[in-house]
Amino acid sequence: MSKPIPASTLVIFRDQPGSAAPDLLMVERSPKMAFAAGAAVFPGGRIDEADYVFAKDLGHDDIDEYGARIAAIRESIEETGIAVAVDGDIAPRRIIDARAALHEGTVLADICNQFDWQLSLDKLLPFARWCPPFAEHRIFDTRFYLIAHDDHGAEATVDETENYNLFWNSAEAVLGKADAGKIKIIFPTRRNLERLAQFGSFAEAVEHSRQYPVSMVSPTVEQRDDGMHLCIPEGRGYPITSELLDTAMRG
Repeated sequence: MSKPIPASTLVIFRDQPGSAAPDLLMVERSPKMAFAAGAAVFPGGRIDEADYVFAKDLGHDDIDEYGARIAAIRESIEETGIAVAVDGDIAPRRIIDARAALHEGTVLADICNQFDWQLSLDKLLPFARWCPPFAEHRIFDTRFYLIAHDDHGAEATVDETENYNLFWNSAEAVLGKADAGKIKIIFPTRRNLERLAQFGSFAEAVEHSRQYPVSMVSPTVEQRDDGMHLCIPEGRGYPITSELLDTAMRG
């Protein structure tokens, strides 16, 4: 089996007034991408060596964990133009400049030094970790984080490289779009959206996450009465833990 590629993804919450469910930021990947082509996913991507180096330079002993958090912040800036967990001057012009520099290959550590930014890595809430045990061409060991971003004036914009569209919507609405055939979502995204649809606010998501500490989710295939199912373990906070293999989009 291929060695899993470390990856990190960020579920960005934007609470809504009243009783409306929070919006989540989704990006739609280019149909030309090798993994999850054309699918709607949360912002994220593989963890770079520079992310681990930055975590170490910041004094963190667990560089795997904090390198993943740095990668999630970096990928959010690259893919959406939204800077979360960044303290300092994050005026729109600064974000545009930082994003352009990242696309040109400048590492986030150098950008933070140049702009006098500090990262509040503890604002990222660990939510899940997925790694399939299958012999796929690409296998990702992906850490999922949650963060609140209630600046409704901050404009998310597509990067037009890996992604061709982005949108804010509630978890339930995203699932509805997928069921109507308007967007595509892969198996891990669907299961996580179903879990996220249980929350009426970011605070509820925080409380839920405290009840279900992160443990690795590795899907398995099981034969059941109605056919082969792709399954995940019970007791991890997911309301739905299986799907017919024929209908599951695996990436």
